[in-house]
Amino acid sequence: MLYRSKHSLRLVVSTLSLAAMLVAGPALAQQVDAEPEAEPDAPPAEDLHDRRINYQGQIIVSAQGLREFDLLAGTSVVEADELQRNMDGQLGEVLASLPGVSASGFAPGASRPILRGFSGERVKVLVDGIGAIDASNTSDDHAVSIDPLTAESIEVLRGPAVLLFGSQAIGGAVNVIDKRIPRRVPDEPVHVDFVARTDTASDLREFGGSVDVPFGTSGFVAHVDGSWRDSDDLEIAGFSVAPALRAEILADAAEEEDEGEFEEAEELREAADQRGVLPNSATETWTANAGLAFFKGDSNLGVSFGVYDTAYGVPGRPGAGHHHGEEEDHEDEDHDEDEQGEEEHGEEQVSIGLRQYRADLRGDIFLGEGFFERLKIRAGYSDYTHTEFEGDEIGTVFEVEGLEARAELVQNTSGAWRGSLGTQYYFRDFEAVGAEAFVAPNRTEQIAFFALQEYGDGPFEVEGSLRYENTRVDATTLGIERSFDTFSGAVGLAYEVSPTVRTGINLSRVARAPAGEELFSNGPHIATQAFEIGNPDLDIERAWGAEIFARGSVGGARFSIAAYRSWFDDFIYLAQNGEEEDDLPVFLFLQQDATYTGIEGEVAFDLVDTGDFTIGTELQGDYVHARLADDSFVPRIPPLHLAAALTASTDAFDLRGEVEWYDDQNDIAAYETATEGYTFVNAALAWRPLHGNESITLMLKADNIFDVTARRHTSVTKDFVPLAGRNFSASIRASF
Repeated sequence: MLYRSKHSLRLVVSTLSLAAMLVAGPALAQQVDAEPEAEPDAPPAEDLHDRRINYQGQIIVSAQGLREFDLLAGTSVVEADELQRNMDGQLGEVLASLPGVSASGFAPGASRPILRGFSGERVKVLVDGIGAIDASNTSDDHAVSIDPLTAESIEVLRGPAVLLFGSQAIGGAVNVIDKRIPRRVPDEPVHVDFVARTDTASDLREFGGSVDVPFGTSGFVAHVDGSWRDSDDLEIAGFSVAPALRAEILADAAEEEDEGEFEEAEELREAADQRGVLPNSATETWTANAGLAFFKGDSNLGVSFGVYDTAYGVPGRPGAGHHHGEEEDHEDEDHDEDEQGEEEHGEEQVSIGLRQYRADLRGDIFLGEGFFERLKIRAGYSDYTHTEFEGDEIGTVFEVEGLEARAELVQNTSGAWRGSLGTQYYFRDFEAVGAEAFVAPNRTEQIAFFALQEYGDGPFEVEGSLRYENTRVDATTLGIERSFDTFSGAVGLAYEVSPTVRTGINLSRVARAPAGEELFSNGPHIATQAFEIGNPDLDIERAWGAEIFARGSVGGARFSIAAYRSWFDDFIYLAQNGEEEDDLPVFLFLQQDATYTGIEGEVAFDLVDTGDFTIGTELQGDYVHARLADDSFVPRIPPLHLAAALTASTDAFDLRGEVEWYDDQNDIAAYETATEGYTFVNAALAWRPLHGNESITLMLKADNIFDVTARRHTSVTKDFVPLAGRNFSASIRASF
């Protein structure tokens, strides 16, 4: 099916690029004529915005379309030392310690962000304001096709303004800011950024770097970047399988032994007793990107092309897969036993090879002093292939070809009034080929119109957003086509209690069309050890949302707190029903009303501040409670999480010790197992060897110092994929 859409997608990309040039060309030419004295190496105005909380408790972020606005909802930004300290190959793990954020934790090679208990289709993952356009929403075993190693910063966005990016952002959006399209003209003839890291738990070796080169005074900047990561099987603290599953496997071993199947019994006991190392969890990833941008005055236009390539193991559920493998053995009795090796009796190791080719376009055109100040254009095209291997054999191939494009007109500020309006187009052609292609080929096409308006510069401020989407999803092989019209809206009101404290409320009504995977899944998925069944008759998912928040600073203490609740109509979720198909547990996409309630917050203050030396503390926590209309619990909801850190800082050194505590999770869905709580103790030391210069930072870190066995309840593989044991790491970050 993919080949039928390639010509049309290329035509759309070419048309969009031509349109951008037609719009940008005259505007840029006008600036060349009108501003001959302008310095081409002056950074555009957008880069002068501070992305942190300022003294009024306002937050300005870098996401395309949001730079000019004051977001009324809580937003977290991870950059610089914090990004280096939390660096990981998977986006979910980088953000997992933030308030209100967890991770899917499927395997070391695949972990997606979870915001306020929402995951998959309810969290939009963005690259500089445009979607990742991969298959990470299809299943937890699919990695996000973004390497955090080359990111400048990562933003977690919430509130009314997030509707600019799609109804899929019910839980929020994660926006990765990188420089694949240059964001500024460097001051230096050549600007280099570099990061490298190693650790002990996975024998990690990784490095990434980028080079930006301006072409004299022409306004052109070229960029190249790349990264490489290699890790071995993960070292863990104890047994790889959870106590309940281990007891079950040992019972099965005893039963096999009673029946005279001594070899099967021994294999099961070996699986139950596996400890210290998580088998088949190694990863290898490389990326390469190149971009070119032109800057003139307050405008810029750029393009980029990149490759993301990763291969990673998928740890198998111990004791599973025997029957599946036996069926295959009967089909090929002449299979060479020597090639089976450790995969005897059909328990073949599953691994994934993933590659994405991606092209991007970004334009930010200054339009003058009329009603509209700027035109922002952003587009991304992706050709993505995800191959699941069973041993050395190709099992299933997932292919995605997609395009996402948006154009936004930003209004000139008129007194206390700010705003923007725009349109967005999304197309995805999805196909799965193989014996276990559990999702029918399908195409999704969506057109959207949106608007964001803000008013106020005094003690009161109002923010509102509206979004309309028309979504068509069709599976031609099934003869099914669905069309959905959805309207979403949100409003926020903030009040400035004092010059440094702000409080407010956000209200929203969001509607989301079901995704192709939720509609058309029907088959075995060996990587997740599940037989997934969708429902082509699913209705639109709708939710009312309310949030109250307060943030700012009082007496030197900086704080942010939010409490929220969402009331869902026809909530779509994946749940086990207790049956088996092809020797795999059956999971169904179901729909009923649901309620999410939660609270999250953080506070930081200095205990000692002499100017040259500071001792401070940070406290944070989050909690989510989610129930369905039948009074059962929503599956895989993160438990109560509390954390505390003590920091000491000088000009050259930062020392940090922290404790992270996760409660037991006993609020579980049917056929879901409870998860024991755990406590991590971590420490980090950062050193800036150049006095008065932060361009080089060396960091030593120790995670899980007491070698605790920990399992993340949000992970579908938690019963046999624990988190890393004690881990020491060293990293260096440089920019010059």
